[in-house]
Amino acid sequence: MKSIIGLSPKQEATVHALGLRHIRQVVEHDDTPTIRGMISHVVFAVAVEEGQGAEAGTGEPKASRASRPKKKAERSEAKS
Repeated sequence: MKSIIGLSPKQEATVHALGLRHIRQVVEHDDTPTIRGMISHVVFAVAVEEGQGAEAGTGEPKASRASRPKKKAERSEAKS
């Protein structure tokens, strides 16, 4: 959600370790204490949403960063 410009080097490394390289990029991770801890350190720079489905058999939800912005083709179809 937010640029990493101005973050401390540790916070910047945490954002990169989460797999985020660009603003509004979406990544999915398993809901583990490690990932939750990483998110809690940069909560002001990222957004977290529960994934669409849980991993088969585990019953654990997936954590993702943000919803994917609509592509140009999807927006034009929605207007029609």
